[in-house]
Amino acid sequence: MAHPVDIHVGKRVRHRRWLVGMTQQQLAEKVGIKFQQIQKYETGANRVSASRLWDIADALDVPVAFFFEGIEEAQQEGAAPATASDAVPSDLLGDKEALDLVRSYYAIPENQRRRLFELARVLSDVA
Repeated sequence: MAHPVDIHVGKRVRHRRWLVGMTQQQLAEKVGIKFQQIQKYETGANRVSASRLWDIADALDVPVAFFFEGIEEAQQEGAAPATASDAVPSDLLGDKEALDLVRSYYAIPENQRRRLFELARVLSDVA
């Protein structure tokens, strides 16, 4: 059974890869391994060594610490009481549609992006 930390690190690898629009094959080539190994890392089936995590962080242009961000919250999540914000999935960046939306949002020119953000804020306050 995969360790929760390995699963978290794997999810963060996948999230960052999706966010930058990179395929498993492209990441594997940058790191010098086969894409099947990236698949195993992303699911937590295989543990990522420190040196390999360093290479992945370099290929994805993030610090190694990025892969451990939010781990405390993820471990405490099961004990958290239900709130009104539960309408938002706990693993928002695990949702490919949400990642595609974020990627598209940042592709919009900044002045239009700000207007879109304000529109979304107004619409969410009305709901």
